Amino acid sequence: MAAICGPHWLRVSRPGHLQFHHSGTVLRAMSTTLGYVEYGTDVTVSVDTDAPLNCYSVSLPLTGEQELAARGRLWQSDRDNGLILTPHDAQELAIMGNCRKIIVAIPRPALRQVLEDLLKRPLNAPLTFEPGMDAANGEQAAWWRMVKYMLTETERGAPLSSHLHVAADLEQALLKGLLLSQPHNYSDALADALRPACSHYLLRARQFIQDNARENLTLDDIERAAGVSRFKLFDGFREQFGQSPMAYLKKFRLEAVRREMLADRSERNISAIAMGWGLTHLGRFSSEYKKLFGETPSETLKRAARASAVPRV
Repeated sequence: MAAICGPHWLRVSRPGHLQFHHSGTVLRAMSTTLGYVEYGTDVTVSVDTDAPLNCYSVSLPLTGEQELAARGRLWQSDRDNGLILTPHDAQELAIMGNCRKIIVAIPRPALRQVLEDLLKRPLNAPLTFEPGMDAANGEQAAWWRMVKYMLTETERGAPLSSHLHVAADLEQALLKGLLLSQPHNYSDALADALRPACSHYLLRARQFIQDNARENLTLDDIERAAGVSRFKLFDGFREQFGQSPMAYLKKFRLEAVRREMLADRSERNISAIAMGWGLTHLGRFSSEYKKLFGETPSETLKRAARASAVPRV
């Protein structure tokens, strides 16, 4: 579990009765892990702020119960009530011995990337979810039905859902669905960002950047594609995307490199992939990658390799 979720403490009241079992699968595009976990006896999982988790851990008991202590409150969890462990919170999760649960582990960089794409700007504070999640009613229940569907399809070895492009779209839908259905500290900003329509010249510029991101683009190229003055282009990008056109291009390239790296899973190809996306200064690429995703490219691959070693259903 440490390889999947990151560092945490595990206290076991009766070590001789521990019968830990985890089974699951790793989605290749952004390394989200879907699966099941059970301990066979009462345990308490503790996380502190000095060693935060590397993922958002979302769980729902199929049998038994669990209880989360965080932010000075208690949240009860059973088959109708899921939980989200936000990685940077200090928290304790007491899991009953008869609890068998679904667990969805979403890497922090993946969820941040999807949220920033929806907001069209960088985050100015860590993403923090409301811990309790209704699994019986409303949008949250619909999200859990999506999780169960994806688990069922992976268990069946369905060829369509294992296709890289289909799986990537399903994973994106899963992460977007969580962000749209479960309250968090960016919920209001996300609702606002999804309301206004983007100006046509910004849509043209953004599409031009995405279609030609592998090329040696200049600001003049983007300005011509937008068909407006440089001042208006900068002003529109700052207001709509929270960054300049060239900063948007750099971020798009880094995210594309990350997706391709995770699909390729070969450390020897990092440089070739980066250069293929126009990131020719490799030292600068590595530092900018770490600044955006919180880890170096090689660390991304090592973490993905550890996660992919999880036994599949």
